[in-house]
Amino acid sequence: MREAREALVETDELRLLQQVGYYQFRHPLDDILSSKQRLYSLRAQIKAAITKRTAVQAKSGWMVNGSLKEGAALVRQFSDLMLRTYNIEADNCVRTVRAHTVDAAKKRLERTREAIVQNGSTMGVAIDDGFHALRLEELQLTADHHLRVEQEKEDAREERQRQREEAKAQEEFKRRKKDLLKEQAHYRSLLERSRQNNDEAGLLEARERLAELEETLEEVEEMAANTRVGYVYVISNIGAFGDRVVKIGMTRREDPLQRVYELGSASVPFKFDVHALVFSHDAVSLETALHREFDQRRVNQVNRRREFFRVSLAEVRAALEKVGTNHVVEFREVAEAPEWRQSQATQAAETHPGVKLIR
Repeated sequence: MREAREALVETDELRLLQQVGYYQFRHPLDDILSSKQRLYSLRAQIKAAITKRTAVQAKSGWMVNGSLKEGAALVRQFSDLMLRTYNIEADNCVRTVRAHTVDAAKKRLERTREAIVQNGSTMGVAIDDGFHALRLEELQLTADHHLRVEQEKEDAREERQRQREEAKAQEEFKRRKKDLLKEQAHYRSLLERSRQNNDEAGLLEARERLAELEETLEEVEEMAANTRVGYVYVISNIGAFGDRVVKIGMTRREDPLQRVYELGSASVPFKFDVHALVFSHDAVSLETALHREFDQRRVNQVNRRREFFRVSLAEVRAALEKVGTNHVVEFREVAEAPEWRQSQATQAAETHPGVKLIR
């Protein structure tokens, strides 16, 4: 008998929730452990407000045909109808909200609430402030979740890119080491033959070259083993980003220009100009110091992995001189951008046929 009563209460509660348009749809946060507890708490408060009939306010003492009872029933039915309208709009906002649309979604829900107040003014029907705040919080929580998901996806993409870059660097180191060992074997043979033939010139050449090869091999092995060794590059692309935007990044490739060429291969309409390539035994710290120097000038203030900064080349040079005091820095302040400048000249000539095009 007790179980039957509990089941009846649960059924009545579910009917009431559905009657006012509150359904247990598949929420975007259902499977997110970090948000699940807060979502459950919000849902519990929303349900409690509906079942206790505090989600919507209305005037009392309304009479129909001289009957307070019939008046109260009419007000309750109209209140349920208005709450249903509000909840359907709220659920639709939750389903479709994204980080960049959360303000618009909140305004939509606010307008729905205002329309209910206007339509229910005769009976004093209005959505309760506390209930409205709960649904707004649910919207914000959902939007924050979507933002975190996008950030995590971006972080994962960046990590895969970093791993691919490191794999390419290691492959280059292996090839370079193989070539150096081959050349080393050649000069060792030359050294042995020169000894046998008493060839002093051959001995001197072989010894000098073997010393150079030994030093180069040590450098290659250090770069392969130490993930902090690499090049910090400063590049720009006037045609794609304008004349006061630079990218400050790091690569572990033995030939850092290969990385720059890849960046300008397909994703942008013009090639990047290289303003500085700085080799460092701690390129990670050097890159971090430069990023910190221009932190407030980031083009993308949300995704910290995007390494574009709205600064002049002169400012970057000054920063390099300040934070890269132990590095040899050769800096080009002029962005040549030959393809972009030629494209500009071609467009100008087509726009003004009388202007002579200088190639």
